[in-house]
Amino acid sequence: MNKKLNARYVAVTGMLSAIGFILMYVEFSVPFMPPFIKLDLSELPALIGAFAHGPLCGVLICLIKNLLHLPVTTTAGVGEFANFLLGAIFVGTAGLIYKKKKSKKNAALAAAFGAVLMGVACIPVNYFVTYPFYYNFMPQEAILGAYQAIIPSMKSIFQSIVCFNFPFTTAKGLISVAISLLVYKHLSPILKGKTS
Repeated sequence: MNKKLNARYVAVTGMLSAIGFILMYVEFSVPFMPPFIKLDLSELPALIGAFAHGPLCGVLICLIKNLLHLPVTTTAGVGEFANFLLGAIFVGTAGLIYKKKKSKKNAALAAAFGAVLMGVACIPVNYFVTYPFYYNFMPQEAILGAYQAIIPSMKSIFQSIVCFNFPFTTAKGLISVAISLLVYKHLSPILKGKTS
Protein backbone atom coordinates (compact mmCIF):
# COMPACT_ATOMS: atom_id res chain seq x y z
CA MET A 1 0.00 0.00 0.00
CA ASN A 2 2.80 2.38 0.94
CA LYS A 3 4.73 1.56 -2.25
CA LYS A 4 1.56 2.12 -4.26
CA LEU A 5 1.06 5.51 -2.60
CA ASN A 6 4.68 6.49 -3.21
CA ALA A 7 4.47 5.44 -6.87
CA ARG A 8 1.30 7.51 -7.36
CA TYR A 9 2.89 10.50 -5.58
CA VAL A 10 5.93 10.34 -7.88
CA ALA A 11 3.77 9.82 -10.99
CA VAL A 12 1.39 12.69 -10.15
CA THR A 13 4.28 15.02 -9.25
CA GLY A 14 6.06 14.21 -12.51
CA MET A 15 2.94 14.56 -14.65
CA LEU A 16 1.90 17.88 -13.10
CA SER A 17 5.49 19.18 -13.34
CA ALA A 18 5.49 18.41 -17.07
CA ILE A 19 2.15 20.21 -17.52
CA GLY A 20 3.49 23.19 -15.54
CA PHE A 21 6.61 23.26 -17.74
CA ILE A 22 4.46 23.28 -20.90
CA LEU A 23 2.27 26.05 -19.48
CA MET A 24 5.38 28.21 -19.00
CA TYR A 25 5.42 28.51 -22.81
CA VAL A 26 1.74 29.47 -22.99
CA GLU A 27 2.22 33.09 -21.99
CA PHE A 28 0.83 36.32 -23.34
CA SER A 29 1.10 40.05 -22.80
CA VAL A 30 -1.54 41.96 -20.89
CA PRO A 31 -2.56 45.39 -22.31
CA PHE A 32 -2.20 47.33 -19.03
CA MET A 33 1.24 45.90 -18.19
CA PRO A 34 4.72 46.64 -19.63
CA PRO A 35 5.56 44.28 -22.53
CA PHE A 36 8.25 42.39 -20.58
CA ILE A 37 5.67 41.13 -18.05
CA LYS A 38 3.73 38.10 -19.31
CA LEU A 39 0.80 36.14 -17.95
CA ASP A 40 1.03 32.36 -17.68
CA LEU A 41 -0.77 29.77 -15.58
CA SER A 42 2.14 27.44 -14.86
CA GLU A 43 1.40 27.48 -11.10
CA LEU A 44 -2.02 25.89 -11.70
CA PRO A 45 -0.74 22.25 -11.81
CA ALA A 46 1.36 22.91 -8.68
CA LEU A 47 -1.71 24.22 -6.83
CA ILE A 48 -3.70 21.14 -7.85
CA GLY A 49 -0.79 18.95 -6.70
CA ALA A 50 -0.66 20.76 -3.34
CA PHE A 51 -4.38 20.11 -2.84
CA ALA A 52 -4.14 16.44 -3.87
CA HIS A 53 -0.91 15.39 -2.16
CA GLY A 54 0.07 18.18 0.21
CA PRO A 55 2.21 21.34 0.17
CA LEU A 56 5.51 19.55 -0.48
CA CYS A 57 4.13 18.07 -3.69
CA GLY A 58 3.13 21.56 -4.89
CA VAL A 59 6.56 22.99 -4.05
CA LEU A 60 8.30 20.08 -5.82
CA ILE A 61 6.22 20.72 -8.94
CA CYS A 62 7.31 24.38 -8.88
CA LEU A 63 10.93 23.28 -8.52
CA ILE A 64 10.86 20.62 -11.25
CA LYS A 65 9.10 22.78 -13.85
CA ASN A 66 11.73 25.48 -13.36
CA LEU A 67 14.60 22.98 -13.49
CA LEU A 68 13.15 21.68 -16.77
CA HIS A 69 13.06 25.25 -18.06
CA LEU A 70 16.71 25.99 -17.18
CA PRO A 71 18.20 24.63 -20.45
CA VAL A 72 16.19 27.21 -22.42
CA THR A 73 16.50 30.09 -19.93
CA THR A 74 17.06 33.62 -21.17
CA THR A 75 17.75 34.95 -17.67
CA ALA A 76 20.72 32.81 -16.56
CA GLY A 77 18.38 31.06 -14.15
CA VAL A 78 17.35 34.25 -12.32
CA GLY A 79 13.84 34.21 -13.78
CA GLU A 80 13.43 30.54 -12.91
CA PHE A 81 14.69 31.14 -9.36
CA ALA A 82 12.20 34.00 -8.87
CA ASN A 83 9.40 31.93 -10.44
CA PHE A 84 10.18 29.04 -8.08
CA LEU A 85 10.26 31.29 -4.99
CA LEU A 86 6.92 32.93 -5.77
CA GLY A 87 5.24 29.69 -6.87
CA ALA A 88 6.46 27.86 -3.77
CA ILE A 89 5.09 30.61 -1.51
CA PHE A 90 1.74 30.46 -3.32
CA VAL A 91 1.15 26.71 -3.46
CA GLY A 92 3.03 25.88 -0.25
CA THR A 93 0.85 28.28 1.75
CA ALA A 94 -2.35 27.08 0.06
CA GLY A 95 -1.43 23.42 0.59
CA LEU A 96 -0.52 23.91 4.25
CA ILE A 97 -3.78 25.67 5.12
CA TYR A 98 -5.92 23.25 3.07
CA LYS A 99 -4.26 20.26 4.78
CA LYS A 100 -5.63 21.44 8.16
CA LYS A 101 -9.26 21.35 6.97
CA LYS A 102 -10.18 19.85 3.62
CA SER A 103 -13.30 21.59 2.34
CA LYS A 104 -14.10 23.55 -0.79
CA LYS A 105 -14.50 26.74 1.23
CA ASN A 106 -11.15 26.25 2.96
CA ALA A 107 -9.49 25.41 -0.36
CA ALA A 108 -10.74 28.73 -1.78
CA LEU A 109 -9.61 30.70 1.28
CA ALA A 110 -6.25 28.91 1.46
CA ALA A 111 -5.46 29.42 -2.21
CA ALA A 112 -6.65 33.05 -2.18
CA PHE A 113 -4.42 33.75 0.83
CA GLY A 114 -1.53 32.06 -0.98
CA ALA A 115 -2.14 34.21 -4.06
CA VAL A 116 -2.09 37.43 -2.00
CA LEU A 117 1.07 36.28 -0.20
CA MET A 118 2.69 35.59 -3.59
CA GLY A 119 1.70 39.11 -4.67
CA VAL A 120 3.32 40.61 -1.56
CA ALA A 121 6.45 38.46 -2.02
CA CYS A 122 6.82 39.58 -5.64
CA ILE A 123 7.75 43.07 -4.40
CA PRO A 124 11.08 42.16 -2.72
CA VAL A 125 11.77 39.31 -5.18
CA ASN A 126 11.44 41.62 -8.19
CA TYR A 127 13.15 44.58 -6.56
CA PHE A 128 16.15 42.72 -5.15
CA VAL A 129 16.49 39.67 -7.45
CA THR A 130 14.84 39.91 -10.87
CA TYR A 131 15.17 43.56 -11.83
CA PRO A 132 18.84 43.97 -10.82
CA PHE A 133 19.57 41.17 -13.30
CA TYR A 134 17.49 42.88 -16.03
CA TYR A 135 19.48 46.10 -15.54
CA ASN A 136 22.40 44.30 -17.23
CA PHE A 137 20.42 44.28 -20.48
CA MET A 138 17.94 47.12 -20.10
CA PRO A 139 18.81 50.34 -18.28
CA GLN A 140 16.77 51.07 -15.17
CA GLU A 141 15.47 54.23 -16.84
CA ALA A 142 14.13 52.19 -19.76
CA ILE A 143 12.28 49.81 -17.43
CA LEU A 144 10.83 52.74 -15.50
CA GLY A 145 9.91 54.34 -18.82
CA ALA A 146 7.86 51.26 -19.76
CA TYR A 147 5.81 51.72 -16.60
CA GLN A 148 5.55 55.49 -17.14
CA ALA A 149 4.18 54.88 -20.63
CA ILE A 150 1.13 53.38 -18.91
CA ILE A 151 0.98 55.61 -15.81
CA PRO A 152 3.19 58.71 -16.21
CA SER A 153 3.15 59.45 -12.45
CA MET A 154 5.38 56.46 -11.63
CA LYS A 155 8.49 57.91 -9.92
CA SER A 156 10.57 54.80 -9.19
CA ILE A 157 10.99 51.10 -9.93
CA PHE A 158 9.83 50.24 -6.40
CA GLN A 159 6.64 52.28 -6.80
CA SER A 160 6.04 50.65 -10.19
CA ILE A 161 6.45 47.15 -8.76
CA VAL A 162 4.00 47.94 -5.95
CA CYS A 163 1.44 49.53 -8.31
CA PHE A 164 1.76 47.07 -11.21
CA ASN A 165 3.49 43.80 -10.28
CA PHE A 166 1.79 43.29 -6.92
CA PRO A 167 -1.83 43.39 -8.22
CA PHE A 168 -0.84 41.57 -11.42
CA THR A 169 0.88 38.70 -9.56
CA THR A 170 -2.01 38.45 -7.09
CA ALA A 171 -4.55 38.38 -9.94
CA LYS A 172 -2.49 35.77 -11.78
CA GLY A 173 -2.63 33.59 -8.66
CA LEU A 174 -6.36 34.16 -8.24
CA ILE A 175 -7.00 33.02 -11.83
CA SER A 176 -5.24 29.74 -10.99
CA VAL A 177 -7.35 29.53 -7.83
CA ALA A 178 -10.60 29.96 -9.80
CA ILE A 179 -9.62 27.32 -12.38
CA SER A 180 -8.43 24.86 -9.72
CA LEU A 181 -11.73 25.16 -7.85
CA LEU A 182 -13.59 24.37 -11.07
CA VAL A 183 -11.54 21.31 -12.02
CA TYR A 184 -10.13 19.86 -8.79
CA LYS A 185 -13.22 17.90 -7.73
CA HIS A 186 -13.19 16.07 -11.08
CA LEU A 187 -9.43 15.46 -11.06
CA SER A 188 -9.09 14.51 -7.38
CA PRO A 189 -10.17 10.84 -7.72
CA ILE A 190 -7.69 10.31 -10.56
CA LEU A 191 -4.82 12.07 -8.76
CA LYS A 192 -5.48 10.14 -5.56
CA GLY A 193 -6.13 6.78 -7.24
CA LYS A 194 -9.71 6.54 -6.05
CA THR A 195 -11.39 5.90 -9.40
CA SER A 196 -13.84 3.02 -9.41
